[in-house]
Amino acid sequence: MTETASPPAPAPVLEIEGLGVAFRGPAGWTSVVRNISLAVGPGGTVAVVGESGSGKSVTAMAAMRLLPAATSRVTGSVRLEGQELTTLSEPDMCRVRGGRMSMIFQEPMTSLNPVRTIGFQIAEALMLHRGLDRRAADAEVVRLLDRVRIPAAASRLGDHPHNFSGGMRQRVMIAMALACRPKLLIADEPTTALDVTIQAQILGLIRELQAEDGMSVLFITHDLGVVAEIADRVVVMCRGALIETAGTARIFDAPQQPYTRALLAAVPRLGAMRSIDRPTPFDAIDPESGAATPAAPLAGPPDHAATPALEIRGLTTRYLTGGGLFARRRPAVHAVENVSFTVAPGETLALVGESGCGKSTIGRTIMGLTRPHAGEVLVDGRPLDGLARRDAVRRVQMVFQDPFSSLNPRHSVGTAIAAPLEINGIARGAAARARVAELLALVGLDPQMAGRRPQEFSGGQRQRLCIARALALEPSVLIADEAVSALDVSIKAQVVNLMLELQARLGLAYLFISHDMGVVERVAHRVAVMYLGEIVEIGPRAQVLYDPRHPYTRRLLDAVPVADPAARFRRRDIAPAEIASPLRPAGWQPPVRRYDEVAPGHFVMA
Repeated sequence: MTETASPPAPAPVLEIEGLGVAFRGPAGWTSVVRNISLAVGPGGTVAVVGESGSGKSVTAMAAMRLLPAATSRVTGSVRLEGQELTTLSEPDMCRVRGGRMSMIFQEPMTSLNPVRTIGFQIAEALMLHRGLDRRAADAEVVRLLDRVRIPAAASRLGDHPHNFSGGMRQRVMIAMALACRPKLLIADEPTTALDVTIQAQILGLIRELQAEDGMSVLFITHDLGVVAEIADRVVVMCRGALIETAGTARIFDAPQQPYTRALLAAVPRLGAMRSIDRPTPFDAIDPESGAATPAAPLAGPPDHAATPALEIRGLTTRYLTGGGLFARRRPAVHAVENVSFTVAPGETLALVGESGCGKSTIGRTIMGLTRPHAGEVLVDGRPLDGLARRDAVRRVQMVFQDPFSSLNPRHSVGTAIAAPLEINGIARGAAARARVAELLALVGLDPQMAGRRPQEFSGGQRQRLCIARALALEPSVLIADEAVSALDVSIKAQVVNLMLELQARLGLAYLFISHDMGVVERVAHRVAVMYLGEIVEIGPRAQVLYDPRHPYTRRLLDAVPVADPAARFRRRDIAPAEIASPLRPAGWQPPVRRYDEVAPGHFVMA
């Protein structure tokens, strides 16, 4: 009896063999990627994971031939459907990019042309690679923007990138990358800036295109929940080298390398805090052995009988569209509508919700960066408007999402931290330098680093610097606006632990604005859920996260990716629905809202 030979395995869409990358600097050539080999099959997804500086993005840029020829040196082989890319002429490579292979970059604002409309930028790729005329291209652009959940897509073609939020800009980039139905999609942290519901829909969209067109995906990310959700195979990189690769299930169930075990141990997993009644630091992970040292809660519950560190009463913020004589007759964006809450000393209130729900507007309004339409902000029991401006700035400080754009690259970090002290007349000269040294030590950095520039620090270190600067004026309230969302899992854990330690030591009140529900579970005493400018549910962390009562809260939690490949195909309530808009006609009055107290301190909009 003769045996039937099994059919040969399909040829990989992308093959990288022995890839090496070096950059030229003042001291000569420095190797940053060494001997990387991987393959992505038809319709398959390979995830590349590792911390910042591990070489993930450089590997992708080398595959796309986007590294500057004058200062970079690439060795090895990169083949797309069997065609060698490293030897192609630049005109031929331009035809490959955007057509047969596309890339989604992490920072959309630097990838989009600020002087061109988003409609033109997407249509340009369609006309170049698919030969569509302008009318057909515009129609296809609307369809693509609808697929990535841009509200009122047909009316947004003439908008420029600055008219969109960060999450919306990332969706535009995804639409542009998918426009020509490429054979290979390289996605470099494509969902970092997206809320969990939009992230789930985008991942679903990528899977749909894979099923329809057999598209292959090289997915670069530090979100291991997303890896478990989408990847067939995982490549782990560390310091420019590939240290482990295997099927996704094996990587999660039986990682071989201590570094891989440390990465997995640092992942915030929703539900891990069910038996713990207050915020707790992440376990300390030894990257050499992967061993974890369990953390203990740092402090007891906050004193709600004390005067609130922060109190918001009926805060309303609206933006009029257009301008000129008749601006008041135009529709208005009701960004925040009649929001009230308190934050006690030593307490963390997490503010969660999708892009455009008003989270960041609340933070900016508290800081005085946006003027409210109505309402009142009190700090330590005193109206913020009634305080002297200098005193107001000292009482409330803010840590932003992107630390690099928050620091002046031309100034040393010591100068940046000392600036608030000098501007407010608190310290100058030697006294200011001594205080800067104290603050650097407080956030776990060497005081000798004060003379360095921001670009000489890693992302996690830069966020520590921003926290140090925010603490310079000894505030009672710290607003953290997505302060850890862009950080790698291990660095995120370190910064969260630092914030919890500082809260326990200094009694700080935190307004923690985030879309990362795993981190929210770790740091929050209470959680407030926002939708279209209003709080729909607020209460103790355990009750809101483990017993959600509002339908929107349940939908938000159901969309959180789970760092478990076995849960990849679980049913989730993430069906796309038309995204509601906070734009209201002139004269619109919000309905009177009623809140039911379903448990002590747990309120839900009726």
